[in-house]
Amino acid sequence: MTKPITYDPNWQEKYKAQVLTATDAVKRIRPGQRIFIGTGTGEPLELVSALSQRAFELPDTEIVHLLTFGEAPYAHRELAQYFRVNSFFIAENVRDIIQEGLGDYTPIHLSDLPGLFDSGQLPLDVALIHVTPPDQDGLCSLGVSVDIVKSATENASLVIAQVNPNMPRTLGDCSLHVHDIDLLVPCEAPIPEVPLPEVTEVTRQIAEYIAALVEDGSTIEFGIGRIPQALLGFLKDKKDLGVHTEMVTDSMIDLIESGAITGARKTTDRGKIVASFAIGTQRIYDYIDNNPLFSFHPTEYVNDPAVIRQQAKMVAVNTALEVDLTGQVCADSIGSKFFSGVGGQVDFNRGAAKSRGGKPIIALPSTAKGGTVSRIVTQLSPGAGVVTTRAGVFYVVTEYGVAYLHGKSVQERALALISIAHPKFRADLLRDAIEAKYLSASLADKEGKILVGPKELRTTYLLNNGTLLNFRPIHPTDEPRMRDLFYKLSEATIYYRFMSHQKRVTRHQIQDFVYIDHRNDVTIVGTLPEAYGEEIIAVGSYYLDQKTNLAEVAFVVSDKWQNHGIGTFLHRHLMRIARRNGIRGFTAEVLTDNKPMQAVINKSNCKIKSKFTGNVYSYEMDFE
Repeated sequence: MTKPITYDPNWQEKYKAQVLTATDAVKRIRPGQRIFIGTGTGEPLELVSALSQRAFELPDTEIVHLLTFGEAPYAHRELAQYFRVNSFFIAENVRDIIQEGLGDYTPIHLSDLPGLFDSGQLPLDVALIHVTPPDQDGLCSLGVSVDIVKSATENASLVIAQVNPNMPRTLGDCSLHVHDIDLLVPCEAPIPEVPLPEVTEVTRQIAEYIAALVEDGSTIEFGIGRIPQALLGFLKDKKDLGVHTEMVTDSMIDLIESGAITGARKTTDRGKIVASFAIGTQRIYDYIDNNPLFSFHPTEYVNDPAVIRQQAKMVAVNTALEVDLTGQVCADSIGSKFFSGVGGQVDFNRGAAKSRGGKPIIALPSTAKGGTVSRIVTQLSPGAGVVTTRAGVFYVVTEYGVAYLHGKSVQERALALISIAHPKFRADLLRDAIEAKYLSASLADKEGKILVGPKELRTTYLLNNGTLLNFRPIHPTDEPRMRDLFYKLSEATIYYRFMSHQKRVTRHQIQDFVYIDHRNDVTIVGTLPEAYGEEIIAVGSYYLDQKTNLAEVAFVVSDKWQNHGIGTFLHRHLMRIARRNGIRGFTAEVLTDNKPMQAVINKSNCKIKSKFTGNVYSYEMDFE
């Protein structure tokens, strides 16, 4: 289908005094100047090629940019004596030259970058950009790359624009008047395409965990990388999602067309997808072209934490290279080698943290280098930089689960992160954490027991009063929540559950609940969401006797939530788990006064045997 013309077809004649070839345009550049190059797939490749051909005439020239996805001939080693590359985010096309010390990297929050240009701290002599042809009013759209390009253009002494009818005309705060551009270079070339990253089984599992954290009506930021893009595939059943993000890609189209993204509940920019650049294939370029659903804005708006925090339920999804056991996040270097950049991680993390109901999420695979290296580490690698501090981290997600760190002690953080590390590294991490004094030496005997129950054991139960309870395997970090539950129980409930009038619960007793193998020993907790995480209101467990293939079952429900059918539901859920694990049946010891527990057992649809001894009924429930 032919693309409709949205520009003035006579623009070259009308503005012919500004029109030059790329070769002639870059002749205006002088040695020793600082040159800005447009971002992402909006890199003006024809201008870049012409500039690189003049390298020998331009000694002491500095080239600055954010990430670019096209060719970077100016970053070749043989040109390093003429061009000094200074990147705010390291893409693959300049990584080698920067890691070799022939180029430079400026770590900075994206929201602060325009201020470098505006203040004159980093004055720009030249800006090479890529725009649509001007329309009848003389306005050119910055198209797929608005981000810091608009600020750079407003602050550069000389602006040279590659003018391309194939550039999508994006809407929002993303236009320049043709008279704010000094030289116009006509060019008709396709916009570079960047295929979607491959979704692996690991990234798929991480995305599934993240999707479970996303509520209907949330506004989402999708960072760069495989994981944020994999997440898009798990959100199709959500309702009224909004988008406020740096980058849009092809995957977003499916979410829009499925009806998941409407923006109907956004606090600001309602109904609009707010972004600052697009990266993908021709599919997304065609989709955003002249599409009023999208509102492209500069970085100083999109990445401003004060703007981001205005969105209720703001979810920020960003990635990391390493996370240490205290919660420090390294995202821009591998050891002392700079790899990517700070980008907008801190901007969105902080904005989401201050949003009402917001969720800042850091996601990463549990291992690197083919599974030989853990990304969850006791201490960051020597030379690694901290992008997000331990105090600013909320959720950390790997393919093994979710760790919630905000407001948690170092011991709680270490346990949570060890439990979502790859299983083959957990024992070493536990020993290292004890040696570092992050964990008590009393946990040394828990080696091999820091496990997260399989997601298949999760379920929900809707009470008659409309309350939705979540049921999941107990987690190593549930120790304080289990203690809280015990001290909320009445004397009668404690007596029925433990068959004693105990006034306190020992740490060892709680750890017997928490550190289990999720097959021979299973503990399921029923939880209610709270602002600080979860409250445990019910616990059910079974303990397998391998000689008889029968498991002893017991459970307790907080007094406030008794008589709602929770015990019956929990018992049936434990039965399903036991059957799946090949267990023949349950046993239970129940006091004669504990009528509710007896009723639950009698409704279990099992073949039941019982005998009475003293004041205790001994039950055997055969699943067959």
